[in-house]
Formats: sequence, structure tokens, C-alpha cells
Amino acid sequence: MFEYSSTKSLFEREDEERQLALQYLAEAWRNADVEGVEKEALAHAALFAAIATLVEQYGEEPIAKLLEKLPGQVELGEYTVDRTIQ
Repeated sequence: MFEYSSTKSLFEREDEERQLALQYLAEAWRNADVEGVEKEALAHAALFAAIATLVEQYGEEPIAKLLEKLPGQVELGEYTVDRTIQ
């Protein structure tokens, strides 16, 4: 799905812990892909785990408000890894 090296520039200003976390996720993603796990299933599981973790940490209402912003961010290309900015 994604390579850590191709997304590193997106996180250059983030702290080292987040960069390390992304490396772990990229590795897990590659391993699951090698094992034949469907990308859609993996993506769904990753989203569920991420949202559940955030809800546990911050509660339902703040995370629901955070998620309301996602459609606009997706449309603006903020989650398009291989996009070219002109």
C-alpha cells in the first residue's frame, strides 16, 4: 500500500515517535500484503483500530468532530500519498 520512504516528507516536521510509528505500520502493511491479506480488509481494520484508540483516549464526541473534517481533507488530497503538487 505505502512505503515509508514515500511518505516520510509528509512527516518531516512531526516528532520522531510518529515517524517510528509510521515505519512500524508500513512494515506491518507489507507483511500482511505478503501474507495475502486483502488491502481493503487491512485498511478497514487499521481505521477501526485507529478510531477506537482515539475514542478510548479522547472520547466519542471530540473524535466524531475530528472525523467530520475528513471528507474535505480527502477531497483536498491530504491523504493522497502519490500526489503531485503544482
